[in-house]
Amino acid sequence: MRQHPPPANSSLLTPSSPMLTRRQFCVTSAALAASAGSVSFLRAVKDEPFKLNYMLASAMYGKLPIAEVVAQVPKTGAAYIDLWRAPHADQREQVGKMGVDAFAALLKKHEVKLGAATIWGQPFAEELRFVHKLGGKMVVTGFVPKSEPKPFIEKLKPQLAVAEELNMTVAIENHGADFAAIRAFAQVAPPQVAIALAPYHLPQDAKAIGKLIEDIAPKLGLFYAWQHGKGAMTRQPKEDELLQLPGRGELDFGPMVAALKKAKYMGFTEIFMHPFPRGIPILDTAEAVTEEINRARTYLAKAEVNASH
Repeated sequence: MRQHPPPANSSLLTPSSPMLTRRQFCVTSAALAASAGSVSFLRAVKDEPFKLNYMLASAMYGKLPIAEVVAQVPKTGAAYIDLWRAPHADQREQVGKMGVDAFAALLKKHEVKLGAATIWGQPFAEELRFVHKLGGKMVVTGFVPKSEPKPFIEKLKPQLAVAEELNMTVAIENHGADFAAIRAFAQVAPPQVAIALAPYHLPQDAKAIGKLIEDIAPKLGLFYAWQHGKGAMTRQPKEDELLQLPGRGELDFGPMVAALKKAKYMGFTEIFMHPFPRGIPILDTAEAVTEEINRARTYLAKAEVNASH
């Protein structure tokens, strides 16, 4: 396996840290030693000021044309796009039809980079090769296991070998896993595996999620700025559905942003929610979706400012 420099947030992991007991320090340090730098391509330069590194999930726009979605990326303050596929969206399928070269030209036209592709319930080795060809570094899939993580990781080894070969990261979402399961997974995940953390799936305790972020920071590759609100599994008024977004629902993202800052996190952040049914834009037009994402980004920017004081 390739060698990596120490992660930028390694200063957090000291025996005297008020956030870690000595036992936690020993356990986490051992895990870090085995997985150091797994998301180092996203780490901040030591003296670089903290700033959330936004990636736009194409699923926010349902099945709108890929050209229209890519054009929205810079307007949302993001530099990267995350391609989703059915049933949540179909931009990845659209790219398959238009071809890699045409998609690369579209990205170049709008000065956008492919950050990741999200693929659920399917083998992801070929998706790693697709993303790598376009200069991306990550594939997002699920799910962090609810119990013993080692058998889960063992089953993924053939595909993870492709990630290692290509110097890519596989980010596993915490769908259904509790705090303890996420911590256990972070401790044993191999270097090419990171965690895509979705507060939506956790108890809506901002301080507890912030503590979790501090504990797993070296293995955090994607942070979904996404809360539970009133959920996303049934039809409901749009104003209730939008409660999943930062600043709309009751969850205070301040402790989470502060934890990300403390960790010098420069992994991807996605402002995210699910509409009902899946596959439609969160609002009626691309412009309305972008406006709503920017409203959430303004809320998070205030949390960034507060985290700096």
